[in-house]
Amino acid sequence: MSGHSKWATIKRKKAAIDAKRGKMFTRLIKEITIAARHGGGGPDGNPRLRLAIDNAKSANMPADNIDRAVKKATGELEGAQYHEVMYEGYGPGGIALLIEAATDNKNRTIAEIRHAFSKNGGTLGEANSVSWMFERKGVITVKRDGKSEDEMMEIILDAGADDLQTEEDFFEVKTSLETFEPVRKAILAKKIIVENASLQWTAKNLVSVNGENAEKLMKLIEAFEDCDDVQNVFSNADFVD
Repeated sequence: MSGHSKWATIKRKKAAIDAKRGKMFTRLIKEITIAARHGGGGPDGNPRLRLAIDNAKSANMPADNIDRAVKKATGELEGAQYHEVMYEGYGPGGIALLIEAATDNKNRTIAEIRHAFSKNGGTLGEANSVSWMFERKGVITVKRDGKSEDEMMEIILDAGADDLQTEEDFFEVKTSLETFEPVRKAILAKKIIVENASLQWTAKNLVSVNGENAEKLMKLIEAFEDCDDVQNVFSNADFVD
């Protein structure tokens, strides 16, 4: 089940940088707001909101911030109304890209996305131009904390996980949409620290990228992530040594 991809390690390092910049809190608050608006402000009856709150707590977000985000979504407090949008396109080396955004101004966001593509050697595509190359999966990142791959495999396989990727200091677990919550609960039941758990677009097949194309692709991804409206960037790139 285990595999190797530089992408998982790169994403994890970038998440740590985002946390220092304060961008992670902004993205988490938007996710809480959207989840509460669509499914109600009670986490017990809203799985998406419960997950968003759990991730916010894992990132050490103050409880007051979480409470305000929920109240803004439910109308108890005034706040911006965010819309979820997804953009598709190609980066250097023909790499497919999906960009998820949460915005209160779609015209501003599409202009920033188009600019990032054109400035960094990419091409903005039409709807469904690359999304067919991806599938929706649950992705759970956990600290290794001395656990072996075999120990982790036993825990997640019993709960119905699809795949396990082992890196130096963390595991990345992939699940189907149906088994995402059971696997997450099974991991938590073993007192294993979950760094992040989310539903993501994962590539059905990876495309190797290295050298100049890899550098250009990283610059393009960084340009997207510098956009305040962007929540997540997914690609089918396999960054090789």
